[in-house]
Amino acid sequence: MKTLLSILILGLTLGTATIVAAQPNIILILADDMGPGEPSHAGGIIPTPTLDRMAKEGMRFTDAHTTSAVCTPTRYGILTGRYNWRSRLKRGVLFNATDKALMDPKRLNLPNFLQKAGYHTACIGKWHLGADFERAPKNANPDKSKRGPSWQVDYSKPFKNGPVDVGFDEAFFILSSLDMAPYLYLRNNQAISLPTVNKGFPHNEYNKYQRIGAAAADFEASDCLADWASESRDFIKRRAEDKKKKPFFLYLPLTSPHTPITPGEKFKGKYPQYSWYADFMAETDWVVDQVLEQLEESGLDDNTMVIFTSDNGFAPYVKIPKMIDAGYRPSGSFRGAKATIYEGGHRVPFLVRWPGKVKAGSVNPTTICTTDFFATFADLLGKEDEIPDHAAEDSFSFLPCLKGAKEPIRPFTIHHSISGVFAIRKGDWKLILNKGTGGGWGGSWETTKTTAKLVQLYNMKDDPGETKNLELEHPEVVKELVDDLAKAFRDGRTTPGEKQSNEGWPYRDGPIQAKFPQLKEK
Repeated sequence: MKTLLSILILGLTLGTATIVAAQPNIILILADDMGPGEPSHAGGIIPTPTLDRMAKEGMRFTDAHTTSAVCTPTRYGILTGRYNWRSRLKRGVLFNATDKALMDPKRLNLPNFLQKAGYHTACIGKWHLGADFERAPKNANPDKSKRGPSWQVDYSKPFKNGPVDVGFDEAFFILSSLDMAPYLYLRNNQAISLPTVNKGFPHNEYNKYQRIGAAAADFEASDCLADWASESRDFIKRRAEDKKKKPFFLYLPLTSPHTPITPGEKFKGKYPQYSWYADFMAETDWVVDQVLEQLEESGLDDNTMVIFTSDNGFAPYVKIPKMIDAGYRPSGSFRGAKATIYEGGHRVPFLVRWPGKVKAGSVNPTTICTTDFFATFADLLGKEDEIPDHAAEDSFSFLPCLKGAKEPIRPFTIHHSISGVFAIRKGDWKLILNKGTGGGWGGSWETTKTTAKLVQLYNMKDDPGETKNLELEHPEVVKELVDDLAKAFRDGRTTPGEKQSNEGWPYRDGPIQAKFPQLKEK
């Protein structure tokens, strides 16, 4: 498979530095529900000194997007280089311990590709892609309070199709979100502690959902960020001491600032004028600092690419009125938030730091997507031609951008909301196949009404806030973008290569398909 922008790896000059076909260590840090306007370098009012340092010492992308406006689908896209709606997951997220694993262990994906390239791979943090547990015997627990989905699997036995079965050499993680049972840690393919109690979260301004379910007695949500930091530091130390000197890939999906808003004791009350959410943001930044600090202490700083981004935008059900009154704008100048099809749902912070290789303090406006990691890392290793047609079907290399190029790397980018509403972005144009938000929690995040008859068309250069619908003024643009989306459905890919199949037709919307029959399954 080839990118649209073919480049030579050896000899790419970057100022005085050179990106070569070597094997740098790679750390990918994924925040959970962080909007594009939240880091302080992007206008956020809560200091994020480590993220600011990454922006100062590396490259900041200002037009970076996730494949989806919610958790599970974005994570699938990151690790497969494939849009989530090509899988069985057409809307929403995985929710219960009984949900089958979404990742196919037989499919070539990012972690097992890097394994084959000689990398030691690890996942530390929030998984949220499912695993296949053995079911608990019926009526195994006489306590009626312990009969929900999180109690219906046997945690005493190893599970299948989790992180270690799809390419990670080691893993320390929670199964889903921090407010979705079970509440316990897992290592590799086994629960560390068995659930013995029910736990949930108080319903207050910080936590919309209680979600009571199976939990290990010693599991505390407020410990998670510190535990992710400790495990990451230990992993980096061990890799530095590895006599084989294998490069490593660390995938670090954090549990913050997603609900429940539970900062550790060291951070709780740091910003009493605001809320625990501000404290949680500070602790999130601290975790990134711990990673950078350990790289420096281990002598691995110069040979490690560190990337920071988020899985979707800010969650508007978190109530932070004092911060909003003080000027906090989690989505920046963009419309919408988590779950919606507007920019605030899928536009995210995106930072790349690699001392001596990526130009310090640089800003790149190129449109990129979180499916692009696969092709980029393969390109970095000089192995992009080793990606077969049946893998990374929607992944384009942004390695040229890290060199300083600002030309488009992808023909278009497809967005997806919590309810399965599609949007497609091509150049300055964005078409939304819906006349509403595509899902979400409304409120102050949706103060701008649409004038849509059936779809919405925005010029993102002239109207980044998505306020003026141009569907009637530019029917030719609408048709072009609909045709591009239909081709992406039918080809099973957006990169060059042989056509592939999706797991079921990606799209069902009667009125839209009646207007645009090219979107129908034939």
